[in-house]
Amino acid sequence: MGTASQPNPNKEICFLSIIGEIEGHNVLPPTTKATKYEHIIPQLISAELDPEVKGVMLLINTVGGDVEAGLAISELICSISKPTVSIVLGGGHSIGNALAVSTNYSFIAPTGSMTIHPIRTTGLVIGVPQTFRYFQKMQERITKFILDNSDVNRDKFMKYMYDTDEIANDVGTVLNGDEVVKLGLINETGGFKEAITKLRELIKENNNDN
Repeated sequence: MGTASQPNPNKEICFLSIIGEIEGHNVLPPTTKATKYEHIIPQLISAELDPEVKGVMLLINTVGGDVEAGLAISELICSISKPTVSIVLGGGHSIGNALAVSTNYSFIAPTGSMTIHPIRTTGLVIGVPQTFRYFQKMQERITKFILDNSDVNRDKFMKYMYDTDEIANDVGTVLNGDEVVKLGLINETGGFKEAITKLRELIKENNNDN
């Protein structure tokens, strides 16, 4: 049913989980582990408006999903005024790329991985120019968001996105933790300890500025 509320007695940090598949306008089967964007968005707004919440941590383990819903969540996280940190645990694939870079600082577990690939249609043939143009413009929006919110080089990112040697019968690239850090997509490899320490540093800096 989406993200469960995490126990957090002092409320200083809001923990949000992005797990399974990102559900958008279409409801996924009940057997599919999913994150519903209509659940995440109110929690993000609540964290922004609650004076007791000083920072937000995003825990990511997703295969991707609805690109519009994922981008909407990413844009909202990016616009939050409070310090934010993400950590990719397991995988941050597809639209998970945008979610991972939407925070002020990002981590990936040493065993984590991320898949970079262009938008796919789910078994559908793009039959009209308008439909093709829609996907093209959506891809441009996602790519721009990722480039604007990370240190990744555009040419290298596009090369990995359209690589034909990495994924059988498809295009794209699967990268491990060290590789995405070297690419500039993610800031640092590390676990929860490193992520929470960084978030507390950002909270302290934010409090000093205010």
